[in-house]
Amino acid sequence: MVDMEDTPPRKGARFLQEIAGLKTQFDMLRFMRRLAESFGARAFMVLNLPSKTSLELSANSVITNWPVELLTLYDREGMLAGSPLLRQMRKSTVPFSYDLTAGDIGLFERFNMPRGAYFPTHDASGLRGAVSFSGDRATFSIDEMMTLAFLSTCIYDRLAELRSLDADASSALTDREIDCLNWTAAGKTSVEIAEILKLSE
Repeated sequence: MVDMEDTPPRKGARFLQEIAGLKTQFDMLRFMRRLAESFGARAFMVLNLPSKTSLELSANSVITNWPVELLTLYDREGMLAGSPLLRQMRKSTVPFSYDLTAGDIGLFERFNMPRGAYFPTHDASGLRGAVSFSGDRATFSIDEMMTLAFLSTCIYDRLAELRSLDADASSALTDREIDCLNWTAAGKTSVEIAEILKLSE
């Protein structure tokens, strides 16, 4: 007898209920860690589709838990320009899985991330992007691919909303308020900030 609670669609339904309740990009980061772990992946990345002239994956990454060393090496070696995965995302919006163990890209094997899947998506403005999950587990099943494809669309859309809310909140502040916040973040007291900005405390 199959435990229906463990099927990808059931798991996906539980995660889907959480997405609308995420209030910050940090909430999304924690959510993505749990989602990746739940599907047996080591790492995830939400990215905007790099332009043809873009040279760095890190500049197009929105949120990720890739090891910093891997991302640094990837960019330093200029691997984005020749990426077969990026070529695939540019020519199709269909989700796809990949296995780099058969190729000559040992960098990902070194970080135990040779296999995974990309889920191309876009936001309401039409900005294209993708969500990826990677690790050393077996290739995702069809049910897992369908579940993760739907979740990825919702994730990318919610992340676009959160980024828009962040931009609206910062644009609602006056320049003086932003100065005060910056000095507060730098560790200054209200007395010191008043002196710096020539205001009364």
